[in-house]
Amino acid sequence: MGVVEVSYNITVPSGIVFNFTNMLGEGRLSKEEVEQALESEGRAADAAVAKLRETGFSKAHLSKDGTPEHVYFPRMPYIKEGNPNTEASIIKLLRYSKRLRHYDVVVFLGVGGSYLGNKVLFDCFGGCHWNANPTLRQGQPRIYFSGNNMDPVDCNGLVFEVQRLGKRYDQLGRPLRVMLVPISKSGTTLETISAFTYFYDVFSKDKDIELDCTVVTDLRADVEKAPLLQLAEKFGWEKFDIKEGIGGRFCVMTDPGLVTMAALGGDIEEFLRGAREMDTYCKQAELHENPALMNALLKFLAYGKGRDIEVFMPYSMHLKSLSEWYVQLLAESLGKRYDRNGELKHYGRTPIVAVGTTDMHAQTQQHQDGRLNKVVQFLEVANPVEEAIVHNPFPEFKLFAQYEGMDMRKNLRAALNANEGALTSDNRYNARFVLPKLNEYYLGQLMYFLMLSVAYEGELADVDAYDQPGVEVYKRLMKEQL
Repeated sequence: MGVVEVSYNITVPSGIVFNFTNMLGEGRLSKEEVEQALESEGRAADAAVAKLRETGFSKAHLSKDGTPEHVYFPRMPYIKEGNPNTEASIIKLLRYSKRLRHYDVVVFLGVGGSYLGNKVLFDCFGGCHWNANPTLRQGQPRIYFSGNNMDPVDCNGLVFEVQRLGKRYDQLGRPLRVMLVPISKSGTTLETISAFTYFYDVFSKDKDIELDCTVVTDLRADVEKAPLLQLAEKFGWEKFDIKEGIGGRFCVMTDPGLVTMAALGGDIEEFLRGAREMDTYCKQAELHENPALMNALLKFLAYGKGRDIEVFMPYSMHLKSLSEWYVQLLAESLGKRYDRNGELKHYGRTPIVAVGTTDMHAQTQQHQDGRLNKVVQFLEVANPVEEAIVHNPFPEFKLFAQYEGMDMRKNLRAALNANEGALTSDNRYNARFVLPKLNEYYLGQLMYFLMLSVAYEGELADVDAYDQPGVEVYKRLMKEQL
């Protein structure tokens, strides 16, 4: 098969745009090297991911005990018996969403993927005003997060907030109904379980609080070795499953993440439909039309030219937590000492969280003038659901006249265009993804695309994208100290 002419501006059927044009040019990648790599390394990576979809196994991937372990994240979008999501599990989540309307507060307790993915959902479909705005909540509970850090100041701040609400509800003649949701596969995760036991002890003793719990854990575990299961059986708490073959950084599209979507009253089925349609498109597209493969290949090739930092920069405050989730996804998946043959590799880009326009006043100086070691990944929402038009309340001051009629949406796009143009004019690597709007469907498409990109790049770099041996080192040392 001959070398194909590749388009570097891909629009998928849903309307999401993946524009990689600025990854090429003087001082960057050439079309010839990309197109040759696509036919060799790219084709091999595509075949390997296809095999992963079919078999559920990735080359040389082993569990902590050294036995072969499934990798089932490509099956998450497909609601089917035997997959991580089934009709029964979705119905259970929908019922749980209705049940949570009878609670005032839900506290999700998780760390790593059991926190970061959930926080993405909350920020996108709830946001900073959720807890203070009953109209926005439409009957759903207030939502808080903890168990992601052993910070006593933060824990006590949440205790104060919940107890303050408890006193308010006591004045209304009823207790504050609180649901604690610890999320831990083993039931022994230090940050999560210490926070859970702390809150449970404090809140269960508070006369103004009516406390309940839901556990999210491995439901197939030996009960004798699974403390959360033991508690659930003793107290009759509701249980959700952490499925086999789904690592924490991929779990947002299964029970550990979908419980937060349920609490928000979000559309779980649309979220999964977006992921499913992205997967279907990528596996059916020609290599050069597959955005996840192209994303992986271009960044893999850029890494070979010294670009070992990736700045993920959405132009939306609601998507800052998506950058934080992506940091874990990229860092844990691709930051590896050895390749899959046991040879020393030290592979992986360092991911950086940024948000526009905020970090144009903080990081852009380094992006523009600093070391030539970065890829800047822009993310835009083309049609935000709200607008803000500025009017001049100070007509007596001529300086403020320039702000009259200013459209913040247009200014946000202008800032992105300027940042992109400045980097490109200096031959700096950058790419731009554009979501038509931000909803469950498009977020599902984007998050699954990023997971799939990591899978492709793991194949290109020949590293195990599904283990995390570096994390186990500090865990062992920490346990020794404790």
